[in-house]
Amino acid sequence: MAGTLLSIGECMVELMQAEGGMLRKGYAGDTFNTAYYARLFLPSDWSVDYFTAVGTDTVSAEMLAFIESKNIGTAHICRNEDRIPGLYMIHLKDGERSFSYWRSASAAKLLADDPDRLRAAIETADLVFFSGITLAILSSNAVETLRSELRRARASGKRVVFDPNIRPRLWEHLAQMRAVLEAGARAANMVLPSFDDEATHFGDGTVSATIDRYRALGVEDIAVKDGANGVTVDLAGKERVHVPALPVPVVIDTTSAGDSFNGAFLARLAAGDSHADAAAFAVRVAAAVISRHGALIARDKLPATVL
Repeated sequence: MAGTLLSIGECMVELMQAEGGMLRKGYAGDTFNTAYYARLFLPSDWSVDYFTAVGTDTVSAEMLAFIESKNIGTAHICRNEDRIPGLYMIHLKDGERSFSYWRSASAAKLLADDPDRLRAAIETADLVFFSGITLAILSSNAVETLRSELRRARASGKRVVFDPNIRPRLWEHLAQMRAVLEAGARAANMVLPSFDDEATHFGDGTVSATIDRYRALGVEDIAVKDGANGVTVDLAGKERVHVPALPVPVVIDTTSAGDSFNGAFLARLAAGDSHADAAAFAVRVAAAVISRHGALIARDKLPATVL
């Protein structure tokens, strides 16, 4: 059945180390990466749109052209002549990444400042995805605007999916971070948390504790990503399945591991796969992604949807 996935968040200019001390420019960000992988694996009768805000500068125009080149729609994206895209640089050590950010003038911080545009974009979608980073970059008023529209979407029967994607550096203090992330989860009917983050910042001792905490917030379906320990999917508390991780001989770059899982998982659910089969496929995709450099891996380097 045809449909539309809308991903809401920030796409940034990405600088990555290249040979000879040079830097390579690209475009990425957690919600955009998820949209990219979803587009790769969704049926052809599904469309993918991205909702953010950019500037009117040359780099913003190049970013929009890049997004469109990946067959992701940009019709709902806001333009702001006083802002520019944010920028980040990736630093890699033994396959693990750290980041330096320059985003004080990021246009994406204003993505929810036009409620009518936001509502119009959400109304076109069947499946809406957002993340903790989406919430972290917004003002408190804009967070409430976004949450209100997402709650409205959920109430109307749309699938609203949230990845907490916890990044403490983006928040003023931990209590604020926890409160806003939990409020974000309440707007969603599916949450895709990472257990390491949940254990560190919410004190969860087990994957089951993470599932129970999100269930208490009113979330229906929960898929907890747990790195080398695999993924546990819980469906409304009535069915729980564990999907083992796929061994990776050499981890090259963990950038976009969770994003690629998210995109592939949601794509295969939309295609009609069971949650277990969708998670098993998404685990294979994530394993392929962390075996290569970069956030966005070409389709021919990733698993086929049919074995």
